[in-house]
Amino acid sequence: MKHTPYDGSSKPFTIGLAQLEPDRWIEPDDQLQRYLDEKKRLLAQARGAVFAAADGTQEAQRELLGVLLDYLPAAYPEVYRRDGDSMIVGGEPVPLAGDVPLAIAGSLVQDDLAIMQKTDDGWRLNAAYVAFPSSWSLAEKYGRTMNEIHGPVPGFEHGTRNAELIARMFDNLPPGRFVERFNWAVNVDGALHLPKSKSEGIAAGAIEMTEERTFIRIERQTLRKLPQTGALVFTIRIYSDPLTMLRKRPDAAALASSFIEQLRALTLPQAAYKGLVSKRDGLIAALQSIAG
Repeated sequence: MKHTPYDGSSKPFTIGLAQLEPDRWIEPDDQLQRYLDEKKRLLAQARGAVFAAADGTQEAQRELLGVLLDYLPAAYPEVYRRDGDSMIVGGEPVPLAGDVPLAIAGSLVQDDLAIMQKTDDGWRLNAAYVAFPSSWSLAEKYGRTMNEIHGPVPGFEHGTRNAELIARMFDNLPPGRFVERFNWAVNVDGALHLPKSKSEGIAAGAIEMTEERTFIRIERQTLRKLPQTGALVFTIRIYSDPLTMLRKRPDAAALASSFIEQLRALTLPQAAYKGLVSKRDGLIAALQSIAG
């Protein structure tokens, strides 16, 4: 359990951006090949569901790929090694040609990748390789502005202070500064690929939350601005932790107690957005058992 934002360090439904050291931009781990295999499968079988890119994004795509090709071998030489027209990733060659740059970039890392570009009406999601959405579909967000994307999120609607702060931060973020934030969700399925249609089916079929069939889904987002094109790049890394793992931690009681506090503090619209209205009591009961 690498990240536990429900420990109180990252409040839900806040902007919650924190400074990020550049050498922590990407976090490969021992699950790297499993993630990459699943991304490759999804791209081959359902490309339209996980990948989209508008005309005019090619330069930003190329810049992002170039940045990753420089960064990964330097930051993680034990995992990444450039070999001609391939990148050796954990011993496996990944071709660096034969597809558009964003698809190649996404084939190198566990993170999903999204490119936003500044337009007259705000920052717009113009290219994305999102294999592991958390209860949403790329089709409903692709091509939309950040205000439109955040429209359903309580407290982030157009005209709110949060929306204004995000727009200002996007405009003023210097290329050398990296930031990160975290989201958490709770599911009865630990799958990485959890689009809206699948998550709705899960919600309808299994309302009661128990410790044995509960997964804490952590979403680590990073944000940086590319120096040449000025495009914003989001990385979105999913961690899906079985709740049973929480009990094994030495700080399990404290984490469970903090998680309970966050769940109780959710307003009804916030709980509804997270799909927890009918599940919250069962989840709290499971966490109380862990908290003692």
